[in-house]
Amino acid sequence: MIFQSLKKYKWQVLGSVIMASLYVISSLLQPRFLQDVLAAVSQNDSAKIYHIGVMLLLVAALGLIAGAVNTILAAYISQSVSADIREKVFKKIQTFSYANIEAFNAGNLVVRMTNDINQIQNLLMLTFQVLLRMPIIFIGATVMALTTLPSLWWIVVLMIVLISLTMAIIMGMMGPRFGLYQGLMDRINGIAKENLRGVRVVKSFVQEKNQAAKFQKVSDELLKQSLFIGSGFAFLEPIFMLVSYLAIYAAILFVNAMLGSQPEAVNKIASFDTYLMQIMFAIIMIGFMGNNVTRALVSIKRIREVMDTNPAMSFEDSPSQDLTGTVSFEHVTFTYPNDDKPTLKDISFEIEAGQMIGVVGATGAGKSTLAQLIPRLFDPQEGQIKIGGQDIKSINRSNLRETVSIVLQKAILFSGTVASNIRQGKLDALDAEIEKVARISQAREFIVRMPDQYHSEVEERGNNFSGGQKQRMSIARGLVSNPKILVLDDSTSALDAKSEKLVREALNKDLKGTTTIIIAQKISSVVNADKILVLDNGHLIGQGTHAELVASNAVYREIFETQKGKEEN
Repeated sequence: MIFQSLKKYKWQVLGSVIMASLYVISSLLQPRFLQDVLAAVSQNDSAKIYHIGVMLLLVAALGLIAGAVNTILAAYISQSVSADIREKVFKKIQTFSYANIEAFNAGNLVVRMTNDINQIQNLLMLTFQVLLRMPIIFIGATVMALTTLPSLWWIVVLMIVLISLTMAIIMGMMGPRFGLYQGLMDRINGIAKENLRGVRVVKSFVQEKNQAAKFQKVSDELLKQSLFIGSGFAFLEPIFMLVSYLAIYAAILFVNAMLGSQPEAVNKIASFDTYLMQIMFAIIMIGFMGNNVTRALVSIKRIREVMDTNPAMSFEDSPSQDLTGTVSFEHVTFTYPNDDKPTLKDISFEIEAGQMIGVVGATGAGKSTLAQLIPRLFDPQEGQIKIGGQDIKSINRSNLRETVSIVLQKAILFSGTVASNIRQGKLDALDAEIEKVARISQAREFIVRMPDQYHSEVEERGNNFSGGQKQRMSIARGLVSNPKILVLDDSTSALDAKSEKLVREALNKDLKGTTTIIIAQKISSVVNADKILVLDNGHLIGQGTHAELVASNAVYREIFETQKGKEEN
C-alpha cells in the first residue's frame, strides 16, 4: 500500500535520497577538516589554515542546503502519500455495506482514517528525513573513528554494544504497549463521539458526572500507558549520554598516555570524539525511530484490515434493465451480524406495481429491517428478494438505486444547502424538480420562508432544522429521482397530524404509478393502503386490507383498538 503510493513520487524520493546522502557526507567530512585545521595550527601554517577553512565552510554550506532540501522533500512525500492513503481508505469505506460498518464501528473507522494515517505520515517523514541519514552516519562515523585512532577501536565497539543493548531491552518492554495505546484511543474517541452526539440526552437526564466518570476511566488507562511509554524513553537519553561521555573520557585518557609515542594524536582526539557523538546520535535516532516504526506498524496493520476487507455484499456488473415496481419476498430469513437470533423469519409476500403497502407491528417486530432489505442495504441469509421479477442480487448497483429509493427512519442531512441535500437523490435534478418534490413532501412551506430559500445553509447533521423539517427534506430527497419503488421507513413520525395527512394526500395524488411501501407505527398512516403486512416477532402473521385484518387478525385488531382508544382520549 505505502510502496504503491511512493511510486507516484519516485522523483521526489530519489531527490530525497540524494540530498540525504550529501548531508551525511558533509557531516562526516567536517570533523576530518577540523582535524586538518588543528594540525595546520600546530604547524603555524596560515595558508593551509585558510585553504582548509574555506573548504570546511563550503562543505558545511553544502550540508546545510542538502539538509533543508531533504526536509522539504520528506515533508512533501509524507503529506502526499498520507493524503493518497486517506482518500483510498475513504473510498474503500464507501463500498462497505451496513454490515461492514457495524463490524468495524464508525468511531473505530474515524480513528483509523485520522490517528492511524497520521502515524504513517510521521513514519514517512522520519524515514526520509532521519532514517535515510542515520544508518549511513552510523557506518560512516564508525569507519572514520576507527581510521582516525585505530588503537582505540575497542572503545567504539564497547560503546555501540552498550547503547544497542540498552535500546533493545527498553524497546522490547514498550513494544506491546503501543497496540494497547491504539486500542484505548479507539475507545476514548468512541466515548467522546457518543457523548457529543447525545449531549441533549446527557443534559436532560443530568448524566454529566456519569459520562465524565466513564470518560475518565478510559482516559486514566490511556494516561497509564502513555506514562509507561514516556518513562521508558525518559531513561534512554541519560543512559546514552552517560555511556558516550564515559567513552569520550576513556579516549582522552588513552590519548594522553599515547602523547609520548604519538604526539600527533592530540590533533585527532577532537575528531575522534565528534565521531563518537555521531555514532551515539545515530543509534539514539534509530532507537527513537523504533518507537515510531512500532506504532506505525500497528497503524499500517489497522489500515490494511480496512483495505483487505471485502464488502459484505457485491453487485453484479450486469446491463441495466427497465425494471417494473413489483416486489416479492420468497422465504426470506435475515440475522444481523453478531446476532444469534434471526430478526426476520421465513417472510413471503408479493407487491404489485403501483400499490401502496403498509407494514405495521410492535416495536422490534422487524419492520425497519424489512424496509432495508428492499434497496439491498443488507442481504438475507436465506430466501430470495425480487424487484421487477429479477433477483435483487443480479441487478447492478446504479440500476437498483434508480429503481428503489428509501427514506430512512432517522433523517440525516449533510452540511451544504437545502438544494444540495435534495439533489443527493438526483445530482442533475432541475430547480423545477426540486420545487415539485418539496411541495409533495410539504417542505416547501418552510423553505420559502427562509431568506435564501433553496440556497439556505444546512449546518452539520441539519442541526438548524427541526425533526419534522429534516424528515420532510429527506422525503423530498427520496422522491426527486422519481423512483418506481419508494420505501418510507416511519419517515413521518416527527410530523404533526396535519402535516402527515398533507404528505399522504400528496403522495397518493402525485405518485399513482409508484409502488409505495410505508413502515408505520400508527395504523392511521396506512389505513387506506392497498395491502397491509403485519409483523410480529420477525414473523409475517397477516396481510390484507385494513377491513380484512380488523376482522381476521387478532394482533392487528389489538394494535388498532389500542391506538384508536388513545386517539379518542
